[in-house]
Amino acid sequence: QVQLVESGGGLVQAGGSLRLSCAASGRTLSSLTVGWFRQAPGKEREFVAAISWSGSSPYHADSVKGRFTISRDNAKNTVYLQMNSLKPEDTAVYYCAARAPPTILTGTDGYGYWGQGTQVTVSS
Repeated sequence: QVQLVESGGGLVQAGGSLRLSCAASGRTLSSLTVGWFRQAPGKEREFVAAISWSGSSPYHADSVKGRFTISRDNAKNTVYLQMNSLKPEDTAVYYCAARAPPTILTGTDGYGYWGQGTQVTVSS
């Protein structure tokens, strides 16, 4: 099993930046893909970005490409989401998720492990 804990959310003005962290523990992580999703009130949970614990390049949703960057620090068992040029539409609860196969998927059903979420609020 995998345990995921998000942190780094908060309140920021439009145009500002935040860095979210996802600390992973439990089973071996070398074969995992870790993704970030977000969910605003009244909206579906949507894919943001994903990265394999080892190997190939990360993938970002079109809505955040060029503004958000997913990265990892294997020594700290942590995946990060650097969010720049934040917009009010980015306001949501951000969730870290993981799946065992090292294949990047964008659907929520493909991820079996989820963190508790961290709130990001961007003021206009």
